Amino acid sequence: MNQSDLMNKITTPLDSPAFSDAKVRFHNRDFMNITYRTDHDALVKILPEPLEPIDDLVKFEFINMPDSDGLGDYSEIGQVIPVTFNGKEGEFYLSMYVNNGAAIASGREVAAFPKKLADTSIYLDNDVLVGKLEYSGLPVATATMAYNYYPMDLEEGKAEITKPSFRLNIMRNYDGSPRIFELTESQITDVEVKGA
Repeated sequence: MNQSDLMNKITTPLDSPAFSDAKVRFHNRDFMNITYRTDHDALVKILPEPLEPIDDLVKFEFINMPDSDGLGDYSEIGQVIPVTFNGKEGEFYLSMYVNNGAAIASGREVAAFPKKLADTSIYLDNDVLVGKLEYSGLPVATATMAYNYYPMDLEEGKAEITKPSFRLNIMRNYDGSPRIFELTESQITDVEVKGA
């Protein structure tokens, strides 16, 4: 395979890529965010400079993605820290747990999302929205919320999911020495909020 052919490949394996080269769009996603307070010193210690925590709050974000172009149906759960980056407010993705191999590979390789494989789910049980995270067969988190008891303003809901996001991309050489250490930024755009 010549170099120009290689440059047209999205990822490896070359004959059966870990994810497709489709432009990923997400349709009909469901979000449930649980906010908890943690130790301020722990946040400062875990955040890469120059990110700074806004306060002592962390979001545990449960997302159901039933229709994702090129990736299919999956769910993911993550810890998200509200931060500032040189005065700009956004969110740092500390960890994400996902139940779909292609979503893990594309998220890590293309966008530096810190994704790991786990059993994740978010579903409606009668009038209760339920989010669950299990890792290696052990329960890590279960969250419940009354379903649509108090609607949220749609613009407020949109603002909640379209904040700038920051991620740390780390790539090392074979000997373990640093090769790439970069802070990446992106933002969800082209959003239609159907309910909040």
